[in-house]
Amino acid sequence: MTVLGIDDTDSRTAGMCSTYLAALVAEAIEDAGDAVHRRLLVRLNPAVEHKTRGNAALALHTDARPEDALAIAGDLVGTYAVDTDPRTSPGVVVADCDPADVPDRVATFAREAVREFHDLDEALALADEVGFDHRGWGADGGDDTRVAAAGDDVGDADDTARAAAANEDAGGVTGRGRIGALAAVGAWRAFDDWTYEHISYREYDRCGTPREVDEVSVFAAADEAYPLAWDTVDRGEREAVCVPNAPGPILHGIRGDDPDAVRSVADGIDGEPVERSALFVTNQGTDVHLREGTLGDLRDGGAYRVDGEVAAAPETRRGGHVFFEVAARDGDDAEGETTDPAAVDCVAFEPTKRFRDRVRDLRIGDRLTLCGEVADGTLKLEKFAVRDLVETEPAVPTCPGCGRSMESAGADQGYRCRDCGTSEPGKVAEPVDRGLEPGWYEVPPCARRHISKPLVRGGFDAPTHPER
Repeated sequence: MTVLGIDDTDSRTAGMCSTYLAALVAEAIEDAGDAVHRRLLVRLNPAVEHKTRGNAALALHTDARPEDALAIAGDLVGTYAVDTDPRTSPGVVVADCDPADVPDRVATFAREAVREFHDLDEALALADEVGFDHRGWGADGGDDTRVAAAGDDVGDADDTARAAAANEDAGGVTGRGRIGALAAVGAWRAFDDWTYEHISYREYDRCGTPREVDEVSVFAAADEAYPLAWDTVDRGEREAVCVPNAPGPILHGIRGDDPDAVRSVADGIDGEPVERSALFVTNQGTDVHLREGTLGDLRDGGAYRVDGEVAAAPETRRGGHVFFEVAARDGDDAEGETTDPAAVDCVAFEPTKRFRDRVRDLRIGDRLTLCGEVADGTLKLEKFAVRDLVETEPAVPTCPGCGRSMESAGADQGYRCRDCGTSEPGKVAEPVDRGLEPGWYEVPPCARRHISKPLVRGGFDAPTHPER
């Protein structure tokens, strides 16, 4: 079998879509008489600087010969990839092996591509070492094609890396997309949690015009298939989140855990003509980008699952963003001396909408597990779990005789009722109503990252409060 990886053919501003190009390549391979067994959509590290939009890389698992697959992909990339965007730098990698048998180093590269950062030199060196053919295009139209043989020495890989670096210095990166393409080649072996997305594409000459989709039919189809198909709509915001706003060829994309369910939702949506459609197996909705973290040891560009205690009350700042501080619980060091707890600022941005109300309900002392990406030292929340809630607050005691609030008896002398003579040594713990319960809370579908796992998928370690 052959594994063909494709990446970085679209643009943040000029449209196009790597999934569309992968669908065209798959059709061309099938038209040439070979089978395509699987279309893979792999979301990589969402914090990568050079990503286009969703940082997706694609892989096709096919019976085509590697050289034929590379030639077909090369022709279509040259025709459809956006070459007017300086951030776009397409790359293709082809492997002559079963997707489950890619080398260990390539599977490791794929896992790291979701949580870490790779550079082009590293990707080219690894592709050459394992004998994968590859081709890259620069934003300036430059072409870097390499047919690698297993056993190429490191010097050859270094030559390729130096050539790519020289092209970048000259102003046009050649084939940076080979980083994602190589990761897509290794993804099937690297990951074991997969979901589905059924993507319907517009007639190509409609790209850039407003999409014509009947939202009533979208909500009806979404209700019919939920929870097997999820994040199709946002009921709270009354938004069809499956319909993108970007100027590309996608009409709508339906995500879920069941291929028949996502197809049925797509079939139930009324609107403009669908030119073609494709079913992708994907790591979307899996939380595979998250790693276990510890406060005081979080790095920018990483996404973490971390425990902490609310140390500063939530504050709504300009723009509607809600910030609060989380700290590790106070502890003692090895010598028994008190240590200052590590802390991090957390934020629920305005686009997370009603999720911010959940954050505003937090109180100092609440114990949480938080998930999100760290940027500029701040944890951008995707979801959190309430582990332990503060259920009481200090209050002036009430006189049991007359029911009035007691008054201070003086500094450090507690409280007393002047009428009844009753007293209390200090404030008492009074129950407080909380808008939260123990368990997991998440951003709504309209704010969900592609790779973040919706609570409705299950498998969480506490009760869940899914957003629909």
